[in-house]
Order: sequence, then structure tokens, then C-alpha cells
Amino acid sequence: MSDILELVRKRTSSRMPFDLERPVAEEQLAGILEAARWSPTAHNMQNFEIVVVDDRKVLEAIGSIERPISETFVRENYQQLSFSEEELLERKTGILATMFPPSWRNPDFRLDEIDDEEIASMQTPLPTSAVLLVVVYDPRRRAPASEGDFLGILSLGCVMENMWLAAESMGIGLQIVSSLSSGVEVKRILGIPDDLIIAFSCRLGYPASKPAEYLRVRRDVKDFTHHNRFGD
Repeated sequence: MSDILELVRKRTSSRMPFDLERPVAEEQLAGILEAARWSPTAHNMQNFEIVVVDDRKVLEAIGSIERPISETFVRENYQQLSFSEEELLERKTGILATMFPPSWRNPDFRLDEIDDEEIASMQTPLPTSAVLLVVVYDPRRRAPASEGDFLGILSLGCVMENMWLAAESMGIGLQIVSSLSSGVEVKRILGIPDDLIIAFSCRLGYPASKPAEYLRVRRDVKDFTHHNRFGD
């Protein structure tokens, strides 16, 4: 149990470029996919498919796709920001504002008020990686009596966590990439049928440089547990 908890605590998101000269070994990739295979899914539907991308030309094509900035994301993201480590430690949720461009730290963010040079600096290309896993699902297949396919989405989260912990146990960096989920260009490049939806993608590899350290916080167990009755 202690080993599992330590792995859970160590798991982080690797946002930096990965070393292309140090590929993920076939047996390690197989282990990560095996972890996905045994993920719990509602009604054992196994409602996912995974496209493994390791061809450099294909990775470059996906990496060059323009990822537009969402005003809605930036404004809602603002609500999760802390402007000092002391504030973050007190709140125990969210992230430091310094992880984002200065203009994103404005609650009234508007794209039309930012110059082209700054917008270009925000639209950074997808960092390099040795492997990209693209997880897709069919929204027409859902668990019985699961309005909105809540249980199916929950199952996809289990797939994500299983792969993430497996990668962490091998010392392999992983980053979830949500910005590729809404793009038709990714589906075109990978030949993904129109009726399937990209749930998420994850970059795999070994960091090309020392990962940056940042403050990580979580609520204490007593902050989110209730005994026998909510509020107690």
C-alpha cells in the first residue's frame, strides 16, 4: 500500500520537451498499454481506442497544428490562480499565477486587447515527444441508464490514471494534452473516423532537461471527508 501511495504522490505532469534521442522502449510502451487494458470501465464496455503515434513526421505534423487561445479558458482559469506561494498553501487548491503569461492574470482578459507579438508568444508549439498516445471513444456507446455518459467519461479517466501511474513507475514523463481534443486536423492526420471523439492525448518520453520544480498542494483529508452525514 505504501508503494502505491508513494507513486500517487510522486506523479506529476511533464510539460517540458522530451529527449528524441532517448525513445520509450517497446516493452515499456507495452506495459503502459497493458495498464490501459486493465482499466476499470462501466459494464466492462472498454469504451476506448488508442492511437500510438511514434513516427517523427506524424508527430511533427501534429505538433505544428495551431492551437488557438480560448478567452473562456483564460477567464475561468483566473479563478484557480494564487498570486503567491503563501496564498496557494492556504487555499490548498489551484495553481500559481506565475505559470501563465502576465496577460492571463487579468480577470477581464480579452484577445483583441493583446498585440500580435504577445499572442504569438502564447501560441507555443506542442513540445517534442518520443510517443504520443491519442485516446478516442464512441459517444454512441454508453453504459445503461448513464445520462450524458457520465460513467463512460469516468471510465476514460480510469484509463488515463492507469497509464499515468504505469509511466511514473518506469520513470517515464507524461503530460496530458487536452488542446488536441477539439481539432479536426488531428483526426484527419491520424485517419480517426468522424463519429469518434478524441478524449485526450498524452505525451510520453524522458525530459530533455531537468524538470522545473513547482509548488504542489492538496487539501488535507479532513478537508474533504464527512462522517456518516455531510458536514460532520
